[in-house]
Amino acid sequence: MKRNCTQIEEFILLGLTKRPDIQIVLFVIFLITYVISLLGNFLIVIISRISRRLHTPMYFFLSNLSFLDIWYTSSIVPKMLINFLSLKKSISFDGCFTQLFIHLCLGGTECYLLLAMAYDRYVAICSPLHYTTIMHPSLCIKIASGCWMGGFINSLIHTLFALRLSFCGPNVINHFFCEVPSVLELSSTDVSLNKTIIFFCVILVVMGPFFLILITYGYIISNILKISTSTGRKKAFSTCASHIIVVTLFYGAIIFMYMRPGNTHVVNQDKMATLFYSVVTPMLNPLIYTLRNKDVKEVVLEISRKMHVL
Repeated sequence: MKRNCTQIEEFILLGLTKRPDIQIVLFVIFLITYVISLLGNFLIVIISRISRRLHTPMYFFLSNLSFLDIWYTSSIVPKMLINFLSLKKSISFDGCFTQLFIHLCLGGTECYLLLAMAYDRYVAICSPLHYTTIMHPSLCIKIASGCWMGGFINSLIHTLFALRLSFCGPNVINHFFCEVPSVLELSSTDVSLNKTIIFFCVILVVMGPFFLILITYGYIISNILKISTSTGRKKAFSTCASHIIVVTLFYGAIIFMYMRPGNTHVVNQDKMATLFYSVVTPMLNPLIYTLRNKDVKEVVLEISRKMHVL
């Protein structure tokens, strides 16, 4: 039960460092990172729409991932950049919980989307003759919708249970954005239920899809090894390589963040892990898919030549 108190109206974000000289350097670094992330992900969304050769399930899910990453990084970086240059690094109560909701929603959706992309590669390699029949557009839309709905429900649960808490005392968040564990530390009421919900949601939203991805790639690798020619094996594996790299980067940071014992958590390490999967990975995703994907590179070059002619 909430005790009588005056609810705070804003939070103070401590950010990554208190040193002004380092904050300027970080502002430049993350501004460049943010611009690269936006340009790369916008590029994938646009070319996936305008190029008919990319109207396939693989690029449908990839464009969903890029669209998600645009907003995922945008939910954090602009405010972080402003705070690098501000003396008072504050965020309103409503703004904090809006940021918390959006970040959780998009993070959960990305977990499910990476699973959907793994399933797409499974069908392409393990049932190539039935690929177009199984992965028809209506199924892809249903899968993508389910991913977004799953992320939304996960975020809604966390946000509603966080909003039921009272925040009457300290308002300083030792983080660069409103992440759930950091916000819960400031609550003046019992958060044991919230921590239990976090544990079960991590199992369902993070570890569940991750283990399903591992199982899926177990079947994929088994089928690749059955291919008689080395050229065929190499070609089959190359279609999965980019996705494997992205899964490793994203889930590696999240598992490091959420699956360690409570007494081993170090604030600065948690910040770095969160920074990696929330800011760095969305920037790397389009680079990984563009640099390793022949179709994407050819479409980009084709569009560049057309623009040069015009």
